[in-house]
Amino acid sequence: MVDTKKKKLSDLQNEAPAKVRFPVKDEFVGIVEKRLGGSRMHVRSSDGREILARVPGRVKKFLWIREGDIVLLQPWELDKERADLVYKYKPGEIKALEQKGLLGNFENVEEF
Repeated sequence: MVDTKKKKLSDLQNEAPAKVRFPVKDEFVGIVEKRLGGSRMHVRSSDGREILARVPGRVKKFLWIREGDIVLLQPWELDKERADLVYKYKPGEIKALEQKGLLGNFENVEEF
């Protein structure tokens, strides 16, 4: 018998994906605190630092960022208080990050 039930979009988003992008080398995970406009935002890193982040032009059209989103950041070479936003995690990927222990330092990560 074939299961002909269609899955809801919310169920598909909450499923664990096959591949999750984890931070490598200098990259780190953060949570968006406040949008400043002009593709800039304040992000709180997992070690508690407040960082000014920007969305680079190559991903600006394809990436919608809201307050409370979990993102992957890559710091600038010369100024470690600024970073470029590399990736936005989806709800299923956030669960994988929690299982890996990369979100343990955030107090109020929203449940997705």
